[in-house]
Amino acid sequence: MATIFFSYSHVDEALRDRLEVHLSLLKRQGVIETWHDRRITPGAAIDKSIDERLDRADIILLLVSPDFVASDYCYDVEMTRALARHERGEAVVIPVILRPCDWHGAPFGRLSALPKDGKAVTRWPDLDEAFLDITNGIRQVLRAAGAQETPQAPAAAAVDTPKERAVRSSNLRVAKAFSERDRDEFIHEAFEYMAKYFEGSLEELQKRNPGIEGRFRRIDANRFTAVIYRNGEAVSRCTVFLGGLGERSIAYSNTEAASGGGFNESLSVRADDQALFLEALGMSSISRGDARQQKLTLEGAAESYWTLFVERLQRR
Repeated sequence: MATIFFSYSHVDEALRDRLEVHLSLLKRQGVIETWHDRRITPGAAIDKSIDERLDRADIILLLVSPDFVASDYCYDVEMTRALARHERGEAVVIPVILRPCDWHGAPFGRLSALPKDGKAVTRWPDLDEAFLDITNGIRQVLRAAGAQETPQAPAAAAVDTPKERAVRSSNLRVAKAFSERDRDEFIHEAFEYMAKYFEGSLEELQKRNPGIEGRFRRIDANRFTAVIYRNGEAVSRCTVFLGGLGERSIAYSNTEAASGGGFNESLSVRADDQALFLEALGMSSISRGDARQQKLTLEGAAESYWTLFVERLQRR
């Protein structure tokens, strides 16, 4: 059984938890066991426990984010130790890019990263797809090392205590609770992200395409409009605004209206047992088939509305 060690910033604990959930089948098959510092028992020496686990791990996942890079312990201690073992062929180090940051120039930047192409998890339209891509990558490493994937009862995980190893389950994850405030902040963060996404995309669109002009207009804190012109003629207009289908939703209308009016699609805040996400109502082309069930990140939500907006230009 291979041991996987998570090197991460505690700021990214929720994303680490979601990744561990996606590794559940490998655990059930008896292929891996996982360890991170939250499994250190009370009274145990923290640094000693981490060092011992890091030195025994077969696969070391560097969960990369701005906070990981900024952490002296993650970057200077765990990463340095992990790369030394990687160079000696004692372990495999895999950078897992959780959030966008400046990582290519880091010592681990020369290693092949997950998810695919090193695209940060939070930039994927659907978090589950990102974590599935990571899981598949880890499975490939295990297969290359000769790991056998056979169903068996999950093994109990061992942890260090000052005098002896205690035996307990690694299945200690509990559902997270999200307050009204959490949901309110999430929808407002999503709207602000979407506004910046549209403004930046319009600027880039007209830079790359002669004869194309874009206009972004922020109406107020809860609404913006966008227009695409080709040779001076409007080919696509839209309004994006908070509300439409309840307080915690973002609506899209394919008309440029400063206030009121209906909408052609709506994204609402939803939650699973680990994180908040956005889900489409299912009124437009972005929600055909299984797409409606996607757990959209901020990037995924913004891209879905941008696709509705720009497709009228692309099909002309």
